[in-house]
Amino acid sequence: MIELVIDARRKDLGGFEVGRVLPFHSRRMVGPFIFLDQMGPAEFAPGADAINVRPHPHIGLSTLTYLFEGEIMHRDNLGYTQPIRPGEVNWMTAGKGIVHSERTDPLKKSRGGPMHGMQAWVALPREAEEIDPSFHHLGEDDQPTYENGGLFARLVAGEAYGAKAGAPVSSPLFYVHWELQPGVKTAPPSGRGAEGMSERALYVAKGSIEVGDRTFHEGQMIVLEPTAEPTVKALTLATVMVMGGEPVGERLIWWNFVASSQARLDQAKADWKAGRMALPREDDLEFIPLPEEPSLAQPAPAPVEPKPTDPV
Repeated sequence: MIELVIDARRKDLGGFEVGRVLPFHSRRMVGPFIFLDQMGPAEFAPGADAINVRPHPHIGLSTLTYLFEGEIMHRDNLGYTQPIRPGEVNWMTAGKGIVHSERTDPLKKSRGGPMHGMQAWVALPREAEEIDPSFHHLGEDDQPTYENGGLFARLVAGEAYGAKAGAPVSSPLFYVHWELQPGVKTAPPSGRGAEGMSERALYVAKGSIEVGDRTFHEGQMIVLEPTAEPTVKALTLATVMVMGGEPVGERLIWWNFVASSQARLDQAKADWKAGRMALPREDDLEFIPLPEEPSLAQPAPAPVEPKPTDPV
């Protein structure tokens, strides 16, 4: 029933910890999901640095930011300035190239408070790798929800359980947020049938759950076998992200770039280093320089750890 269990690796991104789940040395992707971080949970004191990610570039992917607590201000070189709050989605498609920053608003920083959320990268299919960049902010009304008997479920992106979310995905996938009361039982979308997705995983963001006869805790991803039809039981109050989709093929990932060829990665590196990618108009006084050493320049599923410079 269970193909692999991945423990999130805690990483300090300059005073703020994330749990890095994907890519993993023996499992680079789940469907088109090529990167997954759990941001926090953290509690920032008034005036303390919170999220402060300077402008940086992406190609070949869509980023999906989703929060349980807190707020992040997004700015990009398409002209969008958009705060994201719990239950909302920032869906940014890089395509042939985009630059953005993610920061805590100064007023929010002065007050302090919690921060907890997820950031996923979705690799674009080959035919969409060079599309024009775009940004979409989706409110809670754009994401179907279900609530009954101690289960709350929100379809964050894609299609599942006969519903479709508003995010403009480029390939078959699903991404679901569960909130489970202790003792509640439920099941992930099927891997079979016309709507089944061939790759699926569960990520425990809070609490503990039981899958089959095994117990899993916060910070663990459970990659399911393709034909598995498990029942999931909450042992405590639990937050679980359920994801999956169809593979889009082998990909290279280096720093914040995803591509199907080394030549495209090299071009992106040269473009950023030469200043050919514009900065956001409202956040153009600084940026993250191109790393001097490669971080993830290996094709999936080759084993590699994200060192010495991680994606941001």
